[in-house]
Amino acid sequence: MAKFYPQMLMEMELRNFSPRTIYAYVWHLSAFAKMFGKPLDELGENEIRQYLHHLKTVKKVSSSNINVGYCALRFFYEKVLYRVWNIERLPRPKIEKRLPEVLSREDVQTILDAVANLKHQAMLMTTYAAGLRVSETVHLKISDIDSKRMVIRVEQGKGKKDRYTMLSQTLLEKLRAYYQAYRPTLWLFPGSRSDQPIGVESVQKAFQCAKKKSAF
Repeated sequence: MAKFYPQMLMEMELRNFSPRTIYAYVWHLSAFAKMFGKPLDELGENEIRQYLHHLKTVKKVSSSNINVGYCALRFFYEKVLYRVWNIERLPRPKIEKRLPEVLSREDVQTILDAVANLKHQAMLMTTYAAGLRVSETVHLKISDIDSKRMVIRVEQGKGKKDRYTMLSQTLLEKLRAYYQAYRPTLWLFPGSRSDQPIGVESVQKAFQCAKKKSAF
């Protein structure tokens, strides 16, 4: 993988892939090469099929994860090795469609009430009250909270476009209480290092813990 990493990274960055996508593609390529113990340019359709099948039957990962692996391999072979990808012999896996879990206002309040940590409560409340994705919440900066216009600026959100979402008075009061207690300097919700935002996994974990605690 090391041999092709610089070119692979360049091709992904030229297409403005997100850091998360870049990490996922590199991870799958490394796992693919490690599985067969050979250089990537010595592997072909047979090995690709075996790898995808291994993800499904042995690793038992989700269909969306298998699809990411498929996209990573196809991107590498087409854009880095300049090989033709035969869609007939290597069809794209179907992704299982599941209805999202929709929580009522009462459900959300029950979960928030179960959160003892003020920072976690502020993060979750911001996500639900402002209608943000978790990835958008963790990348909010203090300067994104506009209390004069009562809006939140979401930088490079869905579709790589900046947008604004409403800031309720209730959320503003919660954020003010959080700010007084934690005094963040750049990121609204910093991680263990103040110069880095908190990870998506931390927010998801806080939500799952609160959900379990609330017996929801």
